[in-house]
Amino acid sequence: MHAASRSALARCVDHLDSLLGRADSVADAAKTGTELFDCVEVLDSDRALRVAVAEASTTGGQRAQLARDVFGGKVGEITLDVLVTAAEDVWSTPKEQRAGLVELGRRAMLKAAQLDGKLEQVEQELFGLARILEREPQLTQLLVDRTAPATAKRSLLASVLYGKVTPYTEALALQAVARREHGPIEDISSLSELAAATRGKRVARVTSAAPLTADQRQALETKLGRIYGGEMVIHTETDTSLLGGMTIRVGSEVIDGSTAGKLERLKAAMA
Repeated sequence: MHAASRSALARCVDHLDSLLGRADSVADAAKTGTELFDCVEVLDSDRALRVAVAEASTTGGQRAQLARDVFGGKVGEITLDVLVTAAEDVWSTPKEQRAGLVELGRRAMLKAAQLDGKLEQVEQELFGLARILEREPQLTQLLVDRTAPATAKRSLLASVLYGKVTPYTEALALQAVARREHGPIEDISSLSELAAATRGKRVARVTSAAPLTADQRQALETKLGRIYGGEMVIHTETDTSLLGGMTIRVGSEVIDGSTAGKLERLKAAMA
């Protein structure tokens, strides 16, 4: 996002948090998240509307009134308040405003999970789903098929998730595959990281040659916390092809301490 959009999003996030903090209701937060996702669908289907609601040449008051005219009576009070606030502010482009509304919907849904005591579970489920998509390239390919309608992609993923995850995880995942930002794996992984951030933590994805013990996980969390200056949550998976050791990914940074990685570096040095 450009600077103007980042500032607008930050103000909208603060406003959303304030509204949901006063509501303090799982139902209100989940409803707001769902409605914001639905409103983005409306904007995606109507080019003239999505341009008008972010048009910098009109006043914030005019854009806010347009949002009230279009969505008033169709969404809850909190959702309408968020939409009006977003319309009043200045965004760099209509596309970035829509991306901001998606982010606000995700935050509302994660707030609902937090109030319901299921935020950590949602984080783990999203991480697990991203790993399933890594192991199932045929499923992933169907989800990125540009010729398939969004409804078909949602139905496909819903059939995979049915009865296996919380409603919050399902809602977040279905929205992500219907309106991709990058790829399904990357987008759902980023949702897992957003869930961790909502808990005040950063994610370290650890792939080890053998399963980590509880003591090893704790020691690694503590060490990474010192390195990155904050609480960490570790998502683990096992890959015997590493031969020994582990790889650690935090954001875009990768630490390769695996035996396979060391051998590759040794081969390169000797070539």
